[in-house]
Amino acid sequence: MFTLTRAAADQVRVSADHGDNVGMALRVAASRKPDGTLDYGLGFDTPGADDLETVTEGVRVIIGPAHVEHLKGATMDYVEIEPGQFSFIFLNPNDPNYSPPTVT
Repeated sequence: MFTLTRAAADQVRVSADHGDNVGMALRVAASRKPDGTLDYGLGFDTPGADDLETVTEGVRVIIGPAHVEHLKGATMDYVEIEPGQFSFIFLNPNDPNYSPPTVT
């Protein structure tokens, strides 16, 4: 199943508030690029009849049927990449470049 961290869920809610998308679900998509890695897409949307819908950290998430296998077991986080620069990242075992985080 696809999950969000608390930080990602908090930022999704902030984004929804700023974009006048309160009450809409977060649509997550992933497609395979020619080199085998995954390209991700995010947006606010309403669920379609064939979409997988789940709730993680209080956020409704929808995933289209073509993207479910690419996102199975993935986690979306919101982290500080460099001082003052924040971004969503995907920890996804389906991506060939994925390496699990090490615990120190």
